Amino acid sequence: MATSRDAVASGGSQAEGLEDYRRELTGYCYRMLGSGFEADDAVQETMLRAWRSADQFEGRSSLRSWLYRIATNVCLDMLRGRKRRALPMELGAPSPPKESNLGPMLPEHSWVSPIADARVLPSGGDPAEIAVARESIRLAFVTALQHLPARQRATLILCEVLRWPAAEVAELLETSVAAVNSALQRARTTLSAVRAEQRPQDVDGEYTDLLNRYVDAFQRYDIAELVTLVHEDAVMSMPPYAMWIQGAENIGRWMTEPGPSGCRGSRLLPAAANGCPALGQYRIDPAGGYAPWALQVHEISGGLISRSVFFLDAAALFPAFGLPSHLPG
Repeated sequence: MATSRDAVASGGSQAEGLEDYRRELTGYCYRMLGSGFEADDAVQETMLRAWRSADQFEGRSSLRSWLYRIATNVCLDMLRGRKRRALPMELGAPSPPKESNLGPMLPEHSWVSPIADARVLPSGGDPAEIAVARESIRLAFVTALQHLPARQRATLILCEVLRWPAAEVAELLETSVAAVNSALQRARTTLSAVRAEQRPQDVDGEYTDLLNRYVDAFQRYDIAELVTLVHEDAVMSMPPYAMWIQGAENIGRWMTEPGPSGCRGSRLLPAAANGCPALGQYRIDPAGGYAPWALQVHEISGGLISRSVFFLDAAALFPAFGLPSHLPG
């Protein structure tokens, strides 16, 4: 019977053995880095390093542990000297719903970016474990993780998300169990200090009817109906702009501003991002049909939309979510 070491060390079996871990490694690197694109780069680098150093794998730990050690080192290298990624709610107070408050576009590396569920969530297995995995890739949780120093971040993810024993985490990070427990405590303290509007909330698992109503109202651009589908204190943001809006009434006003009202006549296609419902938004293309405009990611709580993030880098994001590059008229 072939061992993990045999799988890594033998030609075609090597690639197959490594590929079995791509999805979970992508999830791990995404939580560490806060970017779906950087997570892909980190996993690819992990696979390359594993391939090149296959003869150094001695089988004293599992193939999975060995790959996570490589992935952790890759992420720590990538994070060295970088500022943390964020969402607009962390950069200042909410703005009045006026287009003049948009301000400049900030660079991509400023933002936590979304990731498609299919790239990081298990395709089957225990529903309870899948639910935990969904919670741990939510935008608010991934953004909160970015407040932690890189090694604390790795410790928290390994111990509390992936449920690794402290001793195994200590071995991976080449430290002591006491140091792991101390890092965990500091990480929890930091996360507890994150402001309320930035913290993860409990979200509804069933949202089909609400989402169908939202899609219908948005495509008709019935703002009065849309406002009834969001919480009174709902939050809306639009990376790469730092501006964000709070309150159903303000969101309704924003959507009738001269610029945003350009979304009238849009078409929406379903997607799934960060454990939440998502929609690819296409605006009317003057040349014909509909052009990509935004990836909308919505959190739903208490039967209403509580948070909406409109990621405007549609040209980069839509291919990663399997969304068409154009819709016919």
